[in-house]
Amino acid sequence: MTVMRIGHVNIRVMDMEAALKHYQNVVGMKITHQDEQGNVYLKCWDEWNKYSVILTLSDQAGMNHIAYKVNNEQDLDALQKKIEAHGIQTEMLPEDTLPFVGRMLRFNLPSGHDMRLYASKECVGTDVGSTNPDPWPDDLRGAGAHWLDHALLMCEMNPEKGINKVADNTRFFIEVLGFFQTEQIVVGPGGAIQLASFLSCSSKPHDIAFVGGDRPGMHHLSFFLDSWHDILKAGDVMAKNRTRIDVPPTRHGVTRGETIYFFDPSGNRNETFAGLGYQAQRDKPIITWTEDQAARGIFYHTGVLNESFTTVYT
Repeated sequence: MTVMRIGHVNIRVMDMEAALKHYQNVVGMKITHQDEQGNVYLKCWDEWNKYSVILTLSDQAGMNHIAYKVNNEQDLDALQKKIEAHGIQTEMLPEDTLPFVGRMLRFNLPSGHDMRLYASKECVGTDVGSTNPDPWPDDLRGAGAHWLDHALLMCEMNPEKGINKVADNTRFFIEVLGFFQTEQIVVGPGGAIQLASFLSCSSKPHDIAFVGGDRPGMHHLSFFLDSWHDILKAGDVMAKNRTRIDVPPTRHGVTRGETIYFFDPSGNRNETFAGLGYQAQRDKPIITWTEDQAARGIFYHTGVLNESFTTVYT
């Protein structure tokens, strides 16, 4: 049973025209489909499946669901049994519940987030093709993001009441979905409380991450760029488009990634993320950041963490 990678994120936006301008002109995505309900589907130039982001018009920002791709249809059936044995109710959604997607296994994470697994989505190819491809297409827009890389989800945490959905999600992803942990941030006496957890199903430093907060939500969705130079160029693109930047170009200690955090017009936090940091492997020791160094783990250059970074999210 293999979870391969992040497949797509369905987010809510309050102004579709402004959102499309942002995800096309700033992030660099392309529209690939629009359904009868008005949902708009987009992909990055280096993705081969039909879409990786779904925009849904709403009166409130945030995430509807997150989806990951599994290796084959048999994995969906096997994972359904494992998830239900873990005590989580599932629903197998029929083919074409979402356009161009086969059956989807739907369930809620221990944190309450709506998650889907699927085995098939229409392959349309990258913008440079698969035969003698150029290294990039000629019509790049905005930051020219390669692909949707990962998401970070906020999870309810209240140690006084014994609630830590970061730890609950971590156990679920490892024991049931087959991910492995790459890094963590621990706080409290003896580092007994897992504040943040980074998990991979590939060789990337993280394919999903969880951080503790007052309520469940989406902290950010992240788009991959090649290099530090591309991060700086993305910053220029954001400034040119008057994009609200949350955190200007810097480096993470966690994952070693280079980053900018910024907001779409509805307030959904985005990230451009460059550098694979290191090759994650299942036998690599878990990197642990202690409470006294947590801020440097998040923002390596300054070692200063703004309170709003973990309290403002959708």
